[in-house]
Formats: sequence, C-alpha cells, structure tokens
Amino acid sequence: MPIQVKTDLQPNRPARHPFVKETRFGDWFLRTDTWNTHVLCRALNDLQNILPDKAKTFSKILDVGCGFGHSFSALAQRFSPDLIVGVDADPDLDVRALAAANSAPCAVSLQLDNAAQMRLPDNEFDMVFCHQTFHHIVEQEAAMAEFFRVLKPGGYLLFAESTRRYIHSLPIKLLFRHPMEIQKTADEYYEIIRSAGFDLPDSRISTPYLWWSRPDIGFLEWIGLPVPTTREETLVNAVAIKPGSA
Repeated sequence: MPIQVKTDLQPNRPARHPFVKETRFGDWFLRTDTWNTHVLCRALNDLQNILPDKAKTFSKILDVGCGFGHSFSALAQRFSPDLIVGVDADPDLDVRALAAANSAPCAVSLQLDNAAQMRLPDNEFDMVFCHQTFHHIVEQEAAMAEFFRVLKPGGYLLFAESTRRYIHSLPIKLLFRHPMEIQKTADEYYEIIRSAGFDLPDSRISTPYLWWSRPDIGFLEWIGLPVPTTREETLVNAVAIKPGSA
C-alpha cells in the first residue's frame, strides 16, 4: 500500500511540552502482544459495542498518537477505511511506524505533528481515533478542539483513555513517563469532550475495570478476592459524534 511520510512540520505555536518521551520500558511494552491484545484490541472491541451502528465503516480515519502503528491493521480490519492518517509527536515516527504502515491492508500516511495544532484541513475525516494518547497531551482542550475541527459533520470520535487514578498509581509512575499535572478523572474527560461541541450521551460511554488498569494490577482477583464495585474509574471508552450530517 502507498505510504506517505511527512516530517517537515514546524508548529506555529509550540506547546509547553509538545512531546514527553516514553521510558525504555514503555517503548518495549508498546511492542508486546500484551499491549496489542489486552489494551488496544480490548478497547476497540468495547468501542465497537457502543457504536450506534456496529457495522459502520469509515472511509478516512485520523489516528492521533499512532505510536508504532499497531492500530493501523486493527482499524482497517474493523472499519474498512480507504486511508488512515497516523499522527504522532515522536520525532522518530517514520522509523517507529513505517513497518506497520507498509503492512496495513489500506493506504497509510504518517505525519509528524502536535495534536493541539495539526496541519490538517477542516472537516476532513470520518473518524478520529485517540487511544491511550490523550494523557500524554499537555494542551488537552486545544487538542480536543482540533479533533472536532478536522472531523466532518456527523463524524465520530473514538476515545479510549486512562484516568488520573490509573496514571498516578505507583506502578505506572515507576515504569512510564507522563505529564502528571494534566491528568483527568473520567468526569473531567467527558466535560472536555462535550465542551468541544461533541454529542456524548451516557449510552456511548463505557468504563471497563480491566486487570491491568487496577492499582493492584489484578492481584486481588488473581487470589480470589472480589473486584471492587465502588471505585474511581481508571479507564474511559467513549464514542462522541460531531453534530451535523456529512
């Protein structure tokens, strides 16, 4: 499939921390089957379950924070796009994601960019996919406004994110690197999405409590103790829609 790599971006207004480099452990973990199966694919399955039309396809998808590009084939298999544009702030994007882009069953374009100020046209995409990326973005309100801007009227935002409760847990603080001061609760994420103009009813929100997202990393369940029913949410999956029709 044709690959177009764009690496010439010079942001007009750089963020305070446009890119927070991941740890070596984080980079390793993002390439594991555990990440692909228990994080990425579980999120996509959950998002599909709360889509209003579970058979819906999307011709043009923007994958924000595409990383190593594991999502390209997963998105293509589920939503049959003609084109995926993968955006990431990592200067090594072309090296990290090129293999996945080349093997994807659709056309993929890679673009080095800041999510809070993307060089992309208005009303361009049928879907914006943002998976485990938003907690890395410092200018979160600006980034959400960009998601809204580049979506076509009637376009979908598929948003999957970890909350402050998870990011501030001891194992995550020790093993990964994040801008800690900007982390949000589940309710604060809903407010950012809705304030940007998206339609987001409660029926299109899911808050799974997966073993890897719990402060004990699933240990209590492993030894046979019940999973808490009263808790602060650690994961948010949401399907938001830009009002209007294509």
